[in-house]
Amino acid sequence: MLDVLFDVWTVPVAVVIALIGLIGVLAVRKKPEFNPEGVLNRQDRSVAEPIEDHPFALNPIIWVCLVAALFMVIIIMYYWASF
Repeated sequence: MLDVLFDVWTVPVAVVIALIGLIGVLAVRKKPEFNPEGVLNRQDRSVAEPIEDHPFALNPIIWVCLVAALFMVIIIMYYWASF
């Protein structure tokens, strides 16, 4: 019974889920480094400097996709090497 519960991929999947959850929490909790005065609404704000410089590097969806793709590559390489 415990063999089925604790399969070979249980711990790696738990680590990947924790990493994706951490990326999500950090993306939600990050605060903008700028707070211009006299802003009428959210569309009037300027874009932060780090986001202007690296618009894709700070996107949490891309980071989650990269983590999932890396995990899939590890699984494929593991089964490829085991045969």
